[in-house]
Amino acid sequence: MIEEPYRWLEAIENRREYVREQIKEGSPAFAACLDEGILLLGVGSGSSKVFEVFDRHALVGLGHPADIERLRQTAIDTVHLEAFMRAPEDVSLRRLVSFGLGPQLKTSFEHIFGSPFLAELLLAEVGTTPERDLLTRLHFDGGFEFQSGGVAALASRREAEEPALRWLTGALPRGTGRRETAEAMLQAWACLTGTRPFDEAIENPENRAAWREQIQGKTVEIGWLARTSRTPGRYESLTLSQLDL
Repeated sequence: MIEEPYRWLEAIENRREYVREQIKEGSPAFAACLDEGILLLGVGSGSSKVFEVFDRHALVGLGHPADIERLRQTAIDTVHLEAFMRAPEDVSLRRLVSFGLGPQLKTSFEHIFGSPFLAELLLAEVGTTPERDLLTRLHFDGGFEFQSGGVAALASRREAEEPALRWLTGALPRGTGRRETAEAMLQAWACLTGTRPFDEAIENPENRAAWREQIQGKTVEIGWLARTSRTPGRYESLTLSQLDL
């Protein structure tokens, strides 16, 4: 009986390593809060990665497509129930993650006789001003971090996220437009998938354009959450050609 807690901890650690191994080849994704809204970008091989969730909310995922879809559907069901029981204005990213997605991921991960989610998410909520924008990094074990505005990166290797965030923060000063933001995200994606140092992405013009070769045969998905809109829905799917890229 004394050994049981240690066996559970060992099983949890094994599951953690298993999930990390399964998602290690996942394609990085990004989100950035701009003056006019929030831009989300993901690069995939055919399966969707960027989704609308509700009027002011969107997400981008990394991992197994089926698990990303399960989490997307859970998020949609949760926010629509919240809007029905309360009001659409009451739907918030903090409640969705803290009381919906986070606990479900944690329960699934710690239930050692079931399958864990092989996915991680980056969620966004557009506010009335850039300072009121909210980004959330949601982990496969149910852990999450909130941040107000700025830039967020989603990579399978946590140690790769920090240099990506530092580089993107410097490359995207206040006032940067959607085109420049999307291009910087694609440069960061090329660095992460090609394991090149981030300073090389801007030092050499050839390196700045390296993403164009690396996205051949892949699908670039861009989601836009507009800060103001004539309709309740703020979400719009964009293409590279729409951004002149």
